Amino acid sequence: MTVTFEFNVYHEDYHNAGVASSEIKKYLTQIGLNPQLIRRIVICSYEAEMNVVIHSYGGKMVLSIDDNEIKLEVTDTGPGIPDIELAMQEGYSTAPLSARERGFGAGMGLPNMKKNADTFEIASSRQGTIVRLAWVIL
Repeated sequence: MTVTFEFNVYHEDYHNAGVASSEIKKYLTQIGLNPQLIRRIVICSYEAEMNVVIHSYGGKMVLSIDDNEIKLEVTDTGPGIPDIELAMQEGYSTAPLSARERGFGAGMGLPNMKKNADTFEIASSRQGTIVRLAWVIL
């Protein structure tokens, strides 16, 4: 059986930024997942959530859990990432001043996701970005 959760994430909604990741952490803790695995998943979900808030026009996060695997798919609408290879470099950021003034936009989001997921895929166009992450449940 697969359990699925869906969260809407809105552009520049700093007041609610992190709420989806907190809900994900709460649920994964309730089902008794390994704390180190929970930590890795929540790092990724938070980084992805903040990227949607900061860089997109809004999007959604879908978490799917089955007996063997946890998947997180994050989709957003425009403007996309012009150079994914550059965006994957630690410290590279296109965050606007409004994000930087709040302490975000250090350029670690995508690198942190890649480090903490068992599987990391990203695709982007001018219509938006899709990030797919997965973890094996041992």
